[in-house]
Amino acid sequence: MHLRYLFTLVLSCLLSWGTVSASYILIPMDQEQSNHIKAYGVTYWVLENEVEAWWLLNYRGGSFVFQHNSAFEKECKTRGVSYEIISPTQFSVIRQKIADPEVNQEAIKLEVAPKIAVYTPDVNARGESVQPWDDAVTLVLTYAEIPYKTVYDKEVMQDKLAEYDWLHLHHEDFTGQYGKFYRAYGGTAWYRESQQRMENLAAELNFEKVSDLKLAVVDKIQEYIGGGGFMFAMCSATDTYDVALAARNVDIAAQMYDGDPAHPNPDPLLEYDECLAFENFKIEKNPMVYEYSTLDNTRYRKVDAKQDYFTLFDFSAKWDPVPTMLTQNHTRTVKGFMGQTTAFQKKYVKPEVIILGENKAVDEVRYIHGTRGEGTWTFYAGHDPEDYQHRVGDPETDLNLHPNSAGYRLILNNILFPAAKKKERKT
Repeated sequence: MHLRYLFTLVLSCLLSWGTVSASYILIPMDQEQSNHIKAYGVTYWVLENEVEAWWLLNYRGGSFVFQHNSAFEKECKTRGVSYEIISPTQFSVIRQKIADPEVNQEAIKLEVAPKIAVYTPDVNARGESVQPWDDAVTLVLTYAEIPYKTVYDKEVMQDKLAEYDWLHLHHEDFTGQYGKFYRAYGGTAWYRESQQRMENLAAELNFEKVSDLKLAVVDKIQEYIGGGGFMFAMCSATDTYDVALAARNVDIAAQMYDGDPAHPNPDPLLEYDECLAFENFKIEKNPMVYEYSTLDNTRYRKVDAKQDYFTLFDFSAKWDPVPTMLTQNHTRTVKGFMGQTTAFQKKYVKPEVIILGENKAVDEVRYIHGTRGEGTWTFYAGHDPEDYQHRVGDPETDLNLHPNSAGYRLILNNILFPAAKKKERKT
């Protein structure tokens, strides 16, 4: 008998026989939780096994509740997740308190485990990582034991995104300028290999330039979001996404990036209408400067690392459940962290965009959200919530040392968010 089938059969038996008086498991997400990150993984695993869960917004840090059985209880113990067994009466009392219109809480039913895709070049022909840095989302998914698939340009252009509910954009440069790493790393083997690999891929997919391919990828992702997909991006995949859209009809890449000179004055030719989040920004025209535009606040901010925090907004759980889900945490003040794109200058954020987290002292926003068509997008600036200034070649973060990371919780809120309602995505 196939091992996976046997496991499923045993689990089904446990689900059927292991219920104790129809009781519930409550996973607290306040300061009492021993491992916040793995708690999301347990909840996702429950959904994978076709059992619905409840997300109690603003109740003890955004706690989770699902039917009790011995298999689920064992999984909590195995993963080191704190939990409580509560009776139906206790759960009913909690629900009644949450339902009080004077209480800023809400109970959201989670129905189906979302299918997750991570946009990343993954490995080269030798099976090695093709980029000398890690990715916070793949790190936290692996640590939380939440399954995901990787996709890249070829899969996107083949319309494979329709197979997934949630898409994370790797720390990508969608302008085709290879991260503007030329000055610092243009002579390194990894940079030259990356450029050659991308040029080969563009040619294989019938594009003249890498920038043309990346714009086509962005257009496909725009279609994915508009049809009901959930897109989440971090670091440089946030601002370069909108820069690529705005610069659709003007060449902003210098000769060392695409073989011909950039337009000397691209700013009057930028088109902001299609941008998800930003408007009125200007292009960084110096190819040796490690910035794409005026969007990123890294070089303007004067913040001491020990004082670098951003604050999450409080939303009405009953009237604004989506931003409330995305900001669930055991603290409203989150440690800041840098990246190629550290934060966004607030003056360039479109007025309809929902600001989820900001540092008012330096007039920057760190965490934003919006809608497009039937879907949603979320931008989270910075590279790694538990590595303040992650550099090229640095070792990856060990999340065993950060099981209660408030910054990583924001990523995981986005992963569970699509489970909150069933939708047929338009293709």
